[in-house]
Amino acid sequence: MEIEWSPLAVERVIEMAEYIALDKPDVAVQWASNIFDSTDKLKEHPRLGRIVPEIQEDEYRELIEGNYRVIYLIGEHKISILTVRHGKQLLSVEDLK
Repeated sequence: MEIEWSPLAVERVIEMAEYIALDKPDVAVQWASNIFDSTDKLKEHPRLGRIVPEIQEDEYRELIEGNYRVIYLIGEHKISILTVRHGKQLLSVEDLK
């Protein structure tokens, strides 16, 4: 399966990495790398993540990477990474577009 990152998801990773980099630039680079790397395993195991609690639909799933949630949608031929959120943030409807 193909992995496709939405512009919102990429933007969120960049914003969070920039914030982390204010104090720890090396940690920010490693964090962003871990986020992107965590989705690679979805190519072989798309249902690896848990069902998103706020949605409760099987095709909407999330990987937990440290304190962050990588929200994705399983399609017929691709996996769409929709957004990345801090674990304490609730998912908004705008993140699913």
